[in-house]
Order: sequence, then structure tokens, then C-alpha cells
Amino acid sequence: MKIAFTGKGGVGKTTLASLFIQTLSSDGKEILAVDCDPDSNLARALGFENADRITPIAHMEDVIQERMGIESGNKSFFKLNPKIDDIPDKFSVSKGNIKLIVMGAVEQGGEGCMCPESAFIKTLLGHLVLKRNEHLVMDMEAGLEHFGRGTASSCDFVLVVVEPSVNSVETAKKIAGFAKDIGIKKIYAIGNKVRSKGDADFMKRELKNIQLIETIEFDKSFLEWGRGSSIPVIPKEITKRFGNIKRILEEDLN
Repeated sequence: MKIAFTGKGGVGKTTLASLFIQTLSSDGKEILAVDCDPDSNLARALGFENADRITPIAHMEDVIQERMGIESGNKSFFKLNPKIDDIPDKFSVSKGNIKLIVMGAVEQGGEGCMCPESAFIKTLLGHLVLKRNEHLVMDMEAGLEHFGRGTASSCDFVLVVVEPSVNSVETAKKIAGFAKDIGIKKIYAIGNKVRSKGDADFMKRELKNIQLIETIEFDKSFLEWGRGSSIPVIPKEITKRFGNIKRILEEDLN
């Protein structure tokens, strides 16, 4: 499966992506986790040691310049088809059967979307989706605008994380609309921070044409997790919910 988690900032997208990755991992499956969010937190959420010391791909200037054929620091001319097939294995970090690669953000103001760093990241993301064989789970930034059409159409699912608020629902609708425009056909929502039946009913009603496949109850332990404490013991009911999400996606894929 190749899955992109997205949603409005603050809805718990990274937390849910990490729990889904751990659900796949518990089955012994090989997984490539990709942190595409400029505010990179997936490594910490997955319990990687020294998560703050992982160098994002976008910050590997020497590697990017070499692969893009940049000479003497002249970034005006660069390759459009750099060698990237060895990047995931060479620059990922591993924990058990989970490999993690952190994309990072392009931080050079004024470069525009065609700077070599942006082109390299986009090419690498396309390779991960189109060429790699293991399960791929991507923690995206809000929106899918940096997905190319060919890359996006090869992604099996987009899972939009939604909390019971008008702003979150409206963001989910925009993301779903854009995903359909670029060729993604299977788009589901996961409700998060649900405190009551009313919250769940609100999301089901307002999401309209986006199928809500599961809801995750609010849990105070996740707040401490978000403040940097160790990974909490996940309640059995929540573990069960993620098992159900995996089952639904596997059945849909087959």
C-alpha cells in the first residue's frame, strides 16, 4: 500500500500516521515512512532515538548539488533527471522493519519552486511512490499541491485526518477536491479527537462525499506525547480502530 496522510495543521495527522505505521509494523511488514511535513515530527512520534539529529534530505546540499550536476554553486542550471534510486536506502534511518526518510523543507527564500532542492525532492518523492515495493506511508504537509499528477495517481489512498471543527472539515474538502483533480480516486477521512457521538455525527454530516472510515477518541496521553514525552501505551480500543482501518484499506486495494 502507498498511503498519504494529510489534513489541517494541528489535527493530529502525524500521530495517526505513526500509529498506522506501527499497526503495519506489528504484522511484520516492511515499511518506508516518509516525513514530507516541513515541521518534521514523524521520527519522534515513531520513537526513533536522536530524532532531532536526523538530517533532512533537503538540507543535504553537497548530495543535491552532486546529483543535480551543479557546478561552482551555479544553481541556474541543473539536471531534471538526477540519480535518486539509492537515496532511500543510503539516507534513511531504521528501527526494526521501519525505514524512515525525512524530506525537510526548502528554506532558501526567493529560489522559487524550480530551485534544485525543490526539483530534487519532487523527483525523489515520485521515485518513492512509483518505484519502491514496500509499504509506503507519507506524512504530508497540509494539502497535496506539491504532488505531480503522475506521482499522485500512483498513490493508493489519501487519508485526510479531520477533527470536529468547521475549519478542519473545510480543509478536508479542499484537499479531497484537489486530490481528485490530480487523479487520486480513493480518498477517506479519519476523525480524530472525538469526545462524543455528536462529534462523530457532525463530521459524518459535514464531510458529505468523503467517507469517514473510522473515528479515534480523544485521549489525554496523546497530549503528553505531543509535548515530547515517551510514546504512550496505546489503549486497546484505539489499537483495534487502526487494525480496522488497515483491514478496510486492504480489502479496498484487493
